[in-house]
Amino acid sequence: MDWIIGLLSAAVVAGAAFYKKSLTLSGFAAAVLMGTVYYGAGNLFWFGTLLLFFITSTLLSKFKKERKAELEKSYAKTGNRDAGQVWANGGLGMLLCLGYAIWPHVAWQLAFVGVMATVTSDTWATEFGSLSRKPPRSVLTGKVLVPGTSGGVSVLGTAAALVGGILIGIGAWGFGHAVEMPALPLWLWALIGGISGVAGAFADSYLGATVQLMRFCPVCKREVEVDSHCGQTTVYLRGWHWMSNDRVNSISSIFGGLVALVGIFFIL
Repeated sequence: MDWIIGLLSAAVVAGAAFYKKSLTLSGFAAAVLMGTVYYGAGNLFWFGTLLLFFITSTLLSKFKKERKAELEKSYAKTGNRDAGQVWANGGLGMLLCLGYAIWPHVAWQLAFVGVMATVTSDTWATEFGSLSRKPPRSVLTGKVLVPGTSGGVSVLGTAAALVGGILIGIGAWGFGHAVEMPALPLWLWALIGGISGVAGAFADSYLGATVQLMRFCPVCKREVEVDSHCGQTTVYLRGWHWMSNDRVNSISSIFGGLVALVGIFFIL
């Protein structure tokens, strides 16, 4: 029965997102499959936390979209998520959910919260950071960068990352409490979510500034993630050819999960 509930719930949410053009067709299919597993193999703790990330991030992508439209042209991924982006943001969490189903332990929960806090913090940092009135600075050197440059951070974006991570921690506590899973104090979940989320978001920025594949637009002279910009084919600039934006997201979420696991020392 749980699998049927998960399938129907995931189909409704993903269907609404597809209708609103927040998901592509491939993204819709991936989201339905993922949501079904999150609820079928898990419960509200896993499924609800995933929804909290997805819904808030989707709404934020629509917030003042006209002001962010120009910057989005430089990004490999936008608010219209495809299957690759869906798996990059939620695939690892699904594996952790399956791990808990096989061998229940609080470590799976901690790692999951760290992963979801990271993808939420990273998304919130991007969405709010792009609205900052002050230009971003390099996470490596502190040098002022052109808005939209990979590896840039801002005070507004960092604050948004912290709030997003804390929200995931609080949400996880609430969903876990609702299904009577092994409970941790609210303050600890919030702390783990905030710290791991910001750490993961900064890891994402670091990878973006160092090894992510970046290209150069010969027209506007900007560093971009896309193959075509300003109507022209972009050229290779730096980074590892296989290190796409999706892979950066996946690796940074692993880092956030590992940071959250440190929280286990508060429990044992």
